[in-house]
Amino acid sequence: MTRFLLVYCCFLMVFGAAASEGRELAGGFRLAATTGQVVVGIADGWSSTSVRLQCWERGSGGGWRRVGSEWDARLGGAGLVWGRGLSPVPSGAALKVEGDKRTPAGVFGVGTACGYDREIVRQADMPYFQITTRDLWVEDPTSRWYNQRIRLDREPQTPWEKKAQMRQGDPAHALKLFILHNAPPRVVPGGGSSIFFHVWRAGGTRASIGCTTMSEPKLRAMIGWLDPRRLPVYVILPRAEYEARRVAWGLPF
Repeated sequence: MTRFLLVYCCFLMVFGAAASEGRELAGGFRLAATTGQVVVGIADGWSSTSVRLQCWERGSGGGWRRVGSEWDARLGGAGLVWGRGLSPVPSGAALKVEGDKRTPAGVFGVGTACGYDREIVRQADMPYFQITTRDLWVEDPTSRWYNQRIRLDREPQTPWEKKAQMRQGDPAHALKLFILHNAPPRVVPGGGSSIFFHVWRAGGTRASIGCTTMSEPKLRAMIGWLDPRRLPVYVILPRAEYEARRVAWGLPF
């Protein structure tokens, strides 16, 4: 393990200000005033495996306006469950755990994009790296690198390393954007890892194992729109939960 070169994703650059300014107001969470872009995902219910996504941006007057039209995406095969992000979790609510095939719900920062291509269309400040055979994403809860990317200084050799390889010739993972669920510096071992936006399988006829997946053109367009300078977040909730929290949390509607 001493031969690992540890490479952290650009968490602070992309969402640090949003995380520090997302705050408790009168006992409740509210989006930071500096958050200028939101990807909203509204599912029919907690057991839903599909979701409708929308892009919103904040205008000069502080109000929200929708950008473009809605589109379809897929969620985990076991539906939704509260995740570890920027927003609070209701007392006594179940939380995402490793391997439960559920998509984490709540409000999350947006992290680094990555893919098989050498370069993609993106905003100047959107961090991106080309996935090589030496890039690993750690899903082992016993590892100190759990839910982080590491890059080896050699080709993978052990079964552990090969299992964690990000590049395995899978078209669904040819382009990804990290959703900051259970992310450093507050990682809970076993609290769920590898939550991304990525390309869906079988034209959207298959659910994911916890990620939010969509067609490749929609994913490329969304990544190209997201601007880290505007501190974007992802809000993913069942419809009833969204309606109950949209005013208090300052969500787009």
